[in-house]
Amino acid sequence: MRIFISTGEVSGDLQGSLLIAAMKRQAIAAGLELEIVALGGDKMAEAGAKILGNTSGIGSMGILESLPYVLPTLMVQRRAIAYLKQYPPDLVVLIDYMGPNLGIGTYMQKHLPDVPVAYYIAPQEWVWSMSLQNTARIVGFTDKLLAIFPEEARYFRQNGANVAWVGHPLIDRMQTAPSRHEARANLGIDSDQVAIALLPASRRQELKYLLPVIFQAAQTIQTKIPEVHFWIPLSLEVYRQPIEEAVQRYGLRATVISGQQKEVFAAADFAITKSGTVNLELALLNVPQVVVYRLHPVTAWIARKILRGSIPFASPPNLVVMKPIVPELLQEEATPENITQASMELLLNSERQQQTLIDYQEMRQYLGEVGVCDRAAQEILQMLSEC
Repeated sequence: MRIFISTGEVSGDLQGSLLIAAMKRQAIAAGLELEIVALGGDKMAEAGAKILGNTSGIGSMGILESLPYVLPTLMVQRRAIAYLKQYPPDLVVLIDYMGPNLGIGTYMQKHLPDVPVAYYIAPQEWVWSMSLQNTARIVGFTDKLLAIFPEEARYFRQNGANVAWVGHPLIDRMQTAPSRHEARANLGIDSDQVAIALLPASRRQELKYLLPVIFQAAQTIQTKIPEVHFWIPLSLEVYRQPIEEAVQRYGLRATVISGQQKEVFAAADFAITKSGTVNLELALLNVPQVVVYRLHPVTAWIARKILRGSIPFASPPNLVVMKPIVPELLQEEATPENITQASMELLLNSERQQQTLIDYQEMRQYLGEVGVCDRAAQEILQMLSEC
């Protein structure tokens, strides 16, 4: 059975790899042989997919920020559609990656209507509520929507989708994270050393808009806490050189590391991080964090005019429970001074730390039970059996 999977960016590649591993487990148990062809990245390739186009590095957030990626995205989308036309699969799985996946889903609906489409980790229309037209398109071409958040399931079900809530896949991923003691031993972190994780970028634009303010804040924190050491896990190896150069420029006591993100998170006392999936990973490991995000000023102005303040939060932990579990410093508020102040308060105020851990426990209840990826895989393989 041939399955085509389409996703993009670093987080999509991670989620795709977890799903592929689960589908292969389920297929072996059911006596099925799967061939998986995908738009994705290295993690999905390692999990066993044949990568038609590498999309892990061509993602962006924002309007002006996306312009450099329009042509590469169109090219990879056309390659995918040409493949689907020549080799119609038995099933298509779309993961996040809104722009390209809307195009691929619409193509399937018009030209290959007999091939079922599953949407796993749907675009966050339930948060933005910007375009009911996009919601209608997603519902129109999706045979089954596999929701990861309860509110996501409610929103799409209310708009006519066939929805199964499976839970959030990071619940599974964090089961294999080491303990704090194991992680510190593996990384060589002394028990009395303050370890702070810095997560400035998984997209190239973030090197420009986020890295300087985060590193300036780290520079100040370093003067206030002499025993601190910063750990910077790379999302993509291509970012190593600019990040290492910035570490030297700002004079940070820092280690830039590849392939040990879970170890860094498990060992960390605290994190200063961009907004994204990593916020949930840190929360599931009980790491207090300050979340930072900046876009081009023109993009931010347009978004404010269109959305008119309708987005209550930016980071997933806050969105899950719709309250400010973690501090968010966005756009003009994302200054080195504000980041430093919020960080020092969380680092030194034990009551704030304790409240964060209590709120994390509440958030955890909204993410489902262990076995998320296997549940998603079962739903997908069941669709195959019904073809």
